[in-house]
This record gives sequence, structure tokens and C-alpha cells, in this order.
Amino acid sequence: MAMEPVTAAMNRQEDGYEVVLALNSGSSSLKFGLYAVGPDSLVTLLSGESDGPEDPETALGRICHALANHAGPPPTVIGHRVVHGGPNLVAHCLIDPEVLKHLEVANAFAPLHGPPALALIRAAQKCFPRLPQFACLDTAFHATMPELASVLPIPSKFRSDGVRRYGFHGLSCESIIEQLAANVPDRMIIAHLGNGASVTATKTGRSIDTSMGLTPSGGIIMGSRSGDLDPGILLYLLREKGFDAKSLETLIDHESGLFGVSGISNDMRVLHRSARSSAAASLAIEMFCYSVRKQIAAMIAVLEGVDMIVFTGGIGENDEVVRATICQGLSWAGVREGASKRDNPRSPTRASCEPVVAVRTLPSKEDEQIARHSRALVTRAA
Repeated sequence: MAMEPVTAAMNRQEDGYEVVLALNSGSSSLKFGLYAVGPDSLVTLLSGESDGPEDPETALGRICHALANHAGPPPTVIGHRVVHGGPNLVAHCLIDPEVLKHLEVANAFAPLHGPPALALIRAAQKCFPRLPQFACLDTAFHATMPELASVLPIPSKFRSDGVRRYGFHGLSCESIIEQLAANVPDRMIIAHLGNGASVTATKTGRSIDTSMGLTPSGGIIMGSRSGDLDPGILLYLLREKGFDAKSLETLIDHESGLFGVSGISNDMRVLHRSARSSAAASLAIEMFCYSVRKQIAAMIAVLEGVDMIVFTGGIGENDEVVRATICQGLSWAGVREGASKRDNPRSPTRASCEPVVAVRTLPSKEDEQIARHSRALVTRAA
């Protein structure tokens, strides 16, 4: 319905429109969106998602096929979600040979996400050789964290190698702040809960602490990732069980979390269906909620209180049982069970419980953030 006016506007160069193809490579899927982005507007022209193990070139081929069959305008800019920028990339940027070198270095910190994202970038460069392409970093949002939160308690000599807390799901956090607009509270906690999951504390819209650390494997329990572990466990596995780096990586990233505890699945929907007949599935759900609740409580301490908690991500947005279970036990902070509301994010903040805390459920719009950043970057470079 909006295609004709959007296309007409984009034909007038003074309107500053770009057609951005946003490519969002995650740990378990590849999402894409085609957006018409102007100075004060964003219109979705096409979107889709591929799940499961599919190599980047094949997945991009499917996306190109969808674009070819699309009646609207072709992309003029491409934006990529990059989970880890490493120590040398702290802001969204144009992808050039130097940036690619830095992303190669960052693979050491994100072996689950980095290599497929780089493969997708290279495939997109082959498919769209004339278009500017930008790296939109999940880590960029957390560059505002103070040293108190970002420095890790190990010898300082490792800091020069980039060993510190980075934080992730930054594009998701940005999208929450974008949706809230003028109603962003002073002290907010964002719980991005999906196959990957993290909890972030924001002060006046800026990240001051987050649950993930050097890598996206740390923090709360996730689908197949362990989250934080006693380092002694890793030493035990190395010393007594003959593990090496590769087997530790497999254990931490692919065999742990909800999947490891339940022995059934990393999918919360499957675990809910299995919980009545499987004590292990029920325990996995309870442990996940307990882990998130503990981290929210920690972030309340960091913020010295909280004005709003926002749930987002696949689980956070859609699983009312999980949200209610997490909120149980937080009544001391003004949070009550069942407080989560799917309301208008731009409406004035309403307390969902006494005395002060609003609990909201908002969609994660990472792709739209990629589109906005890509348009801004190409406009700035013009």
C-alpha cells in the first residue's frame, strides 16, 4: 500500500531516502529486511527469516531471489549486524579491507557468531559489489560502560589484547530506546531473552552494565550456552577429563544451557510442552527464570533502583509464563507477577505495580536499527 509514495519520494534525491537491505545473522537464524529510510521515516518493504543450518552463500542466494521477485526498488545500501567488533571497532562503520581485518581478529572473541557473519559479508560483497556496506555492531551500544563494569578482574596486562567486558544485544537495546522515544526512563533494565539472552542496565538511555562479558557465552543461562560458570569447572574439565579448547567451546556454546539441563531441547516452547512429563525440562525452565531474576536484581543494585523493566526477544516478547515467573520474588523492588504490558511505548509511563516500576513487553527491532544506522552512515559519507 505504501510502495508508490515511498518510491516516488526516493526518486527525489533531496528527500534523502536510501533503500537499505539489513542482514541480521544470529546464532540460530538469518533475518533480513528491506527498508525505505528517510530523515524522519522508515518503511518496511520486504522482510523474511531463514532458520536452521544453512551456509551464508545459500541463505543470501535465497534473499537475492526474494529481492528479484519483489516489485519495489532495489537496495542502495547494505547493513550487517556484527555481534563482536573486537577491541579496535567501537562504532558502526563502513566495511573496508581494514575493517575486515579487525573483524577477523574479533572472531577469537565470538567464534559462534563471527565467522558466519564474515562469510555473509563477503558473499554480499560479491553479490552487490557496487553498494556501500556497513557493519552495525552489537558492542557499540555498550561502549559507554564505565571501567568499573568493563574491566575484568584479571591481570591488567591482558587489557591491551582487548580482554574486557564488551556486552552484546546492543542493537536490540537501541531499538527499545528508539521505541520509547521521549519516554525513556532514567533507570531502565532491558531483558533480551531468546536463544541468546542478556540483561542490560541503562541510565538515561546509555548502557552502564550488562550480563554478557568478553564473549556472548557469558551471563545468564541461554538456549544452548552455559552463561557464567565457576572458572574452576573449566580447569577441572581440562585437568581431569582431557578437554581441549575445541571441546570446551562445544560444551559451553552448544551443549549447555536449556539444552544441557533438560537433555531435550534449547527451545523454550518445546520445554513447556515437555514440562509435565519431564522433571528435567521443568528444572531447565525454572533455572532460566531464576538466572534472569538474579541478574535483574543485580542490575537494580547497579542502578540504585529501577523505573522500568522491558522484556524483549523471542522468549521475552512471547512467553507470558516465563515473564511472570521472573517477576515473582521481585516485589521488594516494586515488581509484581503478571505486571508485563503490551502497551504503546510512546504513551506516558504507567506504573504497572506499586510503588514505581513499569514492566513492558516490546519487540526487538534490530533490523530497523541496522537500516537507520546504515542510512545515517552513507548520508554522512556523501
